Amino acid sequence: MSSTRSPYLRFGLIVAALAFILDQTSKWVVIVPLSLETKPYGMIELTSFFNLTWAENCGISLSMFASCTDTTRWTLVAVTALVAGAVAFWMAREKARGDVLALALILGGAIGNILDRVRFGYVVDFADLHFGDFRPFMIFNVADACISVGVLLLVARALLLGEKAPPAAEQAAKE
Repeated sequence: MSSTRSPYLRFGLIVAALAFILDQTSKWVVIVPLSLETKPYGMIELTSFFNLTWAENCGISLSMFASCTDTTRWTLVAVTALVAGAVAFWMAREKARGDVLALALILGGAIGNILDRVRFGYVVDFADLHFGDFRPFMIFNVADACISVGVLLLVARALLLGEKAPPAAEQAAKE
């Protein structure tokens, strides 16, 4: 009888922890040493196409449903925590290492944004990629990038690999 626990769970938890630590460290840098919020226009120009720009996101992705009320804040904390719990459950049972990596990035990013919302009432965003006046993304953070990369990996793997082949050990046991 095969175990339902992922053989890559430890790997996934490490990746999720690293994503969370990188996210929170980057936010600490823009909040404390750089004091980005207090800079003129809340901005530091790093290159002609990338700035650090202070943004408080009270909504969800792309600032949708933005409302800085306590009700919205705690509703988003609860919903995001439920999603993170579902992702953690999926990751704990997933047998494909690539999917565990993707889920771990999503989990680490989600936990980073949950912590912001609990601590500040909003998610701290600061990464501002632009080409002249064209901005391919809203201002984002490391957690958002991890979540986006994780989702793209899951979609790409689903489209490119189709149905997953059973792990070699299960295939050998069936023969």
